Amino acid sequence: MAQDNYAKTAYDNYVKQDNIKDVNDGKVTSSSSSHPIGTVIGTVGGMAAGVSGAVVAGAAVGSAAGPLGAAIGAVIGGGIGAGVGHEIAAEINPKAEDLFWRENYKTRPYILAGSDYDDYRPAYRYGVDSYRKFPDNDFDVLEPGLSTDWYSSRGDSELDWEDAKHATRDAYERVRNQYS
Repeated sequence: MAQDNYAKTAYDNYVKQDNIKDVNDGKVTSSSSSHPIGTVIGTVGGMAAGVSGAVVAGAAVGSAAGPLGAAIGAVIGGGIGAGVGHEIAAEINPKAEDLFWRENYKTRPYILAGSDYDDYRPAYRYGVDSYRKFPDNDFDVLEPGLSTDWYSSRGDSELDWEDAKHATRDAYERVRNQYS
């Protein structure tokens, strides 16, 4: 736990000193195909919300309007949800984040001696992806689940969660601070 606090405090202090070069100048696109995961997540969430709202409204009007109201609500909610999901995903440029961490990882206090960027790259990507999935949560709330999922998400990285979580937190907090 002390190491976790050290990493968070060291990160906060380092960022405040403005020692990190920011290279996130990627372009935001408007095509829904450029951010399919965010668009799909938003669509499904919007459809669920639309169906729920329509069922309540349909029940208030009468049982005959319920199914029709649910169908209309699903279509409208899905469209709105897709737009919202796409907007969240569109703001984060994974290539720019990868370039940022490639150029800055050596300055991080948690990097193990003899490590190179490819050792930490999956952890940084995991942090960015985790923010895209769970933008409204604090990292500390997500950490127990992230630790469990790390071993199926890490690809070729040989880092254990105890070593990867600092880079994951770093990337999660970076995009959270930029996009929230």
